[in-house]
Amino acid sequence: MLFKEIVGQEHVKQHLLNTVRENRVSHAQLFLGPEGSGSLALAVAYAQYINCENRQTNDSCGACTSCRKYNKLIHPDLHLSYPFFAKHKEDTAATYVEEWRRAFLGNPYLGLSHWRDQLDAENKQANINIAEAHHIIKKLSLKAFEATYKVLIMWLPEYLDAQGNALLKLIEEPPANTLFLLVAENPDRILNTIISRTQLVKINRLDNEQVSRYLMDTQQLTEHQANEIAFISNGNLQQAINLLGEDTRGHFDLMVRWLRHCVMDAGSALIKICEEELSKLGRENQKSFLLYAINMMRQVVLLKADASPLVHLPSAELDFARKFSQHYPVQQIGEAIRLFEEAHYHIERNANPKILFLDLSLQLVLIYKYQTFRQQADSTYIDNYGM
Repeated sequence: MLFKEIVGQEHVKQHLLNTVRENRVSHAQLFLGPEGSGSLALAVAYAQYINCENRQTNDSCGACTSCRKYNKLIHPDLHLSYPFFAKHKEDTAATYVEEWRRAFLGNPYLGLSHWRDQLDAENKQANINIAEAHHIIKKLSLKAFEATYKVLIMWLPEYLDAQGNALLKLIEEPPANTLFLLVAENPDRILNTIISRTQLVKINRLDNEQVSRYLMDTQQLTEHQANEIAFISNGNLQQAINLLGEDTRGHFDLMVRWLRHCVMDAGSALIKICEEELSKLGRENQKSFLLYAINMMRQVVLLKADASPLVHLPSAELDFARKFSQHYPVQQIGEAIRLFEEAHYHIERNANPKILFLDLSLQLVLIYKYQTFRQQADSTYIDNYGM
């Protein structure tokens, strides 16, 4: 993986390059960024650069023996750990390494759901088990085969749970020339004892323009198609990839008509739009429609917070967002966002769409027509959804 192949994140790339040039490579680092931001790809590119036999000024050479092996994730001194769905207690990440290589090489921005889809996960929970922790200790106790550094890249250490305690001493006092690169999305779910032993590398969400440009360059989408998918995905390239092939056209028109029926409490019209349009979108289009509605409401929150420079919408959507922001307080908008997120969660779990969208519509009627909603401070919604 080369740095130049990764979308955006120029500031992070420069920081990582500088640590190598200035000989400030920390032995344990935590790459923290949301799904689809490229944090895993950055960790792999960083490890490749560190062990490149012919480093360039701003990237690996991509041609030396080490780089060729890194490009296929088969370097003997590159060790990979990640959540998996164990069928036996002795299973480790190595049991599923071929599937994981294919998944990453096919999509360096993969999320856990995409990884689950590559396996026969059944109803099992993702986990990094104690057998994997012991396997890591054993692998890293060996001498490097050919590289300067042995590197362990652990994707989603949130799933390590209490087993992570077995790795604490190794992370704090690793063998010489051993690097731990942990790639995480949610710091609240990582053991504090692990966080305290790592140096943080903060990775931000991609902006819509970067996602849109990537889609136009790699998927040959029109500018309008790319912009719409980028807006719905909200900086998550994995989500943008999921939306490819889905029909996102018309989300704006459908959302406006639906919300108009809700604010007017138009009972028969609401039932009709739920039964004849929303429920017939198909599961993936229903999910993308709800994501679109969530992101649109977040733009409204930004406008209410006088953060209009952060709002980047086409003219029609911007006009709607401005008018909507003038009519409703942030508490109502924030409560609607919460309801949309809950609906998205249940659609993912195969809820009945007719019942779900009708129930959601009735709750929106209460919020927007009759102003019945949970009382929360304005700043809560600005913090959670806007800023």
